[in-house]
Amino acid sequence: MKAVAILQSNYIPWKGYFDLIARVDEFVLYDDMQYTRRDWRNRNQIKTPQGAQWLTVPVRVKGRYFQTINETEIEGAQWAEAHWKALCQNYRRSPYFNDIAQWLEPIYREQQHSHLAALNRRLIEAVCSYLQIGTRITLSSDYTLIEGKTERLADLCRQAGGDIYVSGPAARSYIDASVFTSQGIELQWFDYAGYPEYPQLWDGFIHAVTILDLLFNCGPEAPGYMRYVR
Repeated sequence: MKAVAILQSNYIPWKGYFDLIARVDEFVLYDDMQYTRRDWRNRNQIKTPQGAQWLTVPVRVKGRYFQTINETEIEGAQWAEAHWKALCQNYRRSPYFNDIAQWLEPIYREQQHSHLAALNRRLIEAVCSYLQIGTRITLSSDYTLIEGKTERLADLCRQAGGDIYVSGPAARSYIDASVFTSQGIELQWFDYAGYPEYPQLWDGFIHAVTILDLLFNCGPEAPGYMRYVR
């Protein structure tokens, strides 16, 4: 039985995103979907002494109302150094900062990306490599797309050879389960609830931050605070 998940790419996503990747056999980045502003596509949060802080990748949106995620261009290059400095400033005292910086710093300071989707995929794959997540990562553009919101997801799963489709809980509002049933695909819902707290810098605990927070603070012990990463 092959499990497939399909999700839009996010910028340095939180731990639940990577747990979903680890849960399935193939993870399809749904990057030919329309880019949505003020969303997780180009931003995420880190933890600072003052609380959560956004890191946002600037993108070209003026007059581009219907561009897809993989068409979305990054605007300028200064953001990369600013993001890296913010990570250094807020995590340099974390136990595993130097270990994570060995592979993360070159992505920010030595590599250049013109498009958001390519940047997101590079970071997602780098984190997966560190966590030893062996899931195959593909793009929706690798497949033929049909019309219909649920119909397209089910057909992408079928094309990928999936018997099980694992969906994030937010999709309950629009997915028609009968479409999957008609194609002989089992629909399962992923549950993000119940993650344990882990050692974080600063007072209080915040779950909804980038997975980099978990990696900087816990390093090789990070899988112990996730469900499907081993």
